[in-house]
Amino acid sequence: MTEQSAGARSGRWRAWLLEGLSEQTARHPGPHAAPAPAQEGHRWWRVMCLTGVDYFSTLGYQPGIAALAAGLLSPLATLVLIALTLLGALPVYRRVAHESPHGEGSIAMLERLLSWWSGKILVLVLLGFAATDFMITITLSAADAAAHVVENPFAPEWMHGGNEWITLVLVGALGAVFLKGFREAIGIAVPLVAVYLALNLVVLAVSAEEILSHPVRITDWTTALRAEHSSPWVMVGVALVVFPKLALGMSGFETGVAVMPQVKGDAGDTYAEPRGRIRDTRRLLTTAALIMSCFLLLSSLATTILIPQKDFDSGGPANGRALAYLAHEHLGQVFGTVYDASTIAILWFAGASALAGLLNLVPRYLPRYGMAPEWARAVRPLVLVFMTTAVLITLWFHANVDAQSGAYATGVLVLMLSAAFASTVAVHRRRHRRATLGFGAITAVFAYTLVANVIERPDGIRIAGIFIFAILVTSFGSRVHRAFELRAAEVTFDDTAARFVDEAARRGPLQLIANEPQEHTTRAYRAKEGEQREHTPIPGGGPVLFLEVFLRDSSDFTADIAVRGDKKHGVRRLRISGPTVPNSIAAVLLALRDRTGQVPHAYFSWTEGSPVSQLARFLVFGDGEVAPVTREVLRRAEPDPAQRPRVHVG
Repeated sequence: MTEQSAGARSGRWRAWLLEGLSEQTARHPGPHAAPAPAQEGHRWWRVMCLTGVDYFSTLGYQPGIAALAAGLLSPLATLVLIALTLLGALPVYRRVAHESPHGEGSIAMLERLLSWWSGKILVLVLLGFAATDFMITITLSAADAAAHVVENPFAPEWMHGGNEWITLVLVGALGAVFLKGFREAIGIAVPLVAVYLALNLVVLAVSAEEILSHPVRITDWTTALRAEHSSPWVMVGVALVVFPKLALGMSGFETGVAVMPQVKGDAGDTYAEPRGRIRDTRRLLTTAALIMSCFLLLSSLATTILIPQKDFDSGGPANGRALAYLAHEHLGQVFGTVYDASTIAILWFAGASALAGLLNLVPRYLPRYGMAPEWARAVRPLVLVFMTTAVLITLWFHANVDAQSGAYATGVLVLMLSAAFASTVAVHRRRHRRATLGFGAITAVFAYTLVANVIERPDGIRIAGIFIFAILVTSFGSRVHRAFELRAAEVTFDDTAARFVDEAARRGPLQLIANEPQEHTTRAYRAKEGEQREHTPIPGGGPVLFLEVFLRDSSDFTADIAVRGDKKHGVRRLRISGPTVPNSIAAVLLALRDRTGQVPHAYFSWTEGSPVSQLARFLVFGDGEVAPVTREVLRRAEPDPAQRPRVHVG
């Protein structure tokens, strides 16, 4: 192969991998992709099916996990979970839908509460928990789908015991679909959810008939309950203690607000006030919560009463597939196989929904913070990263559903706790006293649930800690690596600034003196100009413009720069604001070059202090030693020295 053909092939590979890089955040070919401006969106019930592939698919494994966690008390613990869902999670996320109507979710609400680096670090930590939630959704759902494959009586002998490799195949297929391009998600989600819920309804109806026609089963269950627990109050107390283990039954709410951009609003909706979209998203969340609550309670009763407790144990026929066990037991192997196929499909699609959630979340924050390379805005490189992570998680947990449930619940509960806290702060700022007390109580309950879950299953917080550590290290490494980029989205000049520039450009290349932005006296400006003319002779004694940069939030990475012109103290000033001084100056110098067609000259004074401490000030506070950093930013932005703005230091 010639070097030229190898280069062409490499170029095609790179173009394919980075396809869509220039598109806006969240405009990827996945279930959570933001609709194009011309797209009107979908009816709320159709979008509910999109979030439902994540939420409703937990019926595939939730009853079995509940039986393992609470035993015979599973229905009572499920009742506690339903109460927390309807009285806690639902009001919280209805508030999130109101406060963050464009799919950003509770993370964006918390980002607005804290400024500077504290807000960025909080977002990175929450992204770690969100990554835990979504990544474990992918691997746990695929593992449970594999369990349904293996336990099906028609599965060939060579598949028995192959949970791990089947899970890896499903994860690989998911990645392959996203690499190719995944569209029409709602069109797939609607029939998937409709068929799956209909089949579950049949299974639960037949189970109810079986229980009612054999009342002794209820008697046996209640007798066993009384034998284990001395009084109803003890049962309630135990249920309150063990219900945190069932928390993954609330996993669909964060997905519900993530898909808000897909909901069709009213004709009068605007970007600032999408009232119809908010109303219908709340309807979506409420309907999904009510449907899921009914299915959770009925499935918990049916599986607890009809399935022997030993069958829920690891390796048992009902482990991770309790409702499928009932489908095969009471409706025959053919219906059971149809049920298995439907469950496998929706579990696999739940992984697709989770992956799309990640593809929405990461480009929304990390590249904007400078904490990921620009290729992180493209879908395919991120898919490869996420799929590699999913493979490692699957191998680590050996595709065991029960082993992953702790990490899953931890991610879900942290996001819910953050949403509850953000909602509490939001209503407190509006001075809604009752709502503040209510959301505060919900926050306390979620905090207890999270702590109890972490104490019982610390592996979840360890997994989340690994994600958080990886995100923090790679994010800050990327931020340092990209610190010398231009980092300006657009540079604009107001009328006064444009007039100053055009008038000065008629007399030759622009001469600009970089100056501290605080107000100075006429004498101070004249002294500064005299010092620069003495130390770095300005050609021909021509006119100069003073360039002053006001620092804003230095934790921001990119920003639009507006150049304002004014004349004060006898000098003409160009004044700008930006997250860093040197990068902002470099961006303005390049914009001036493009506007005037001449290479401008900028004059600086050396800053006193250690170079190391000055570099640290630049990375954290955005200033430091300005002159050499400005020159380095210009060097990287403009490879041609003849076209590069000149930096002079006196």
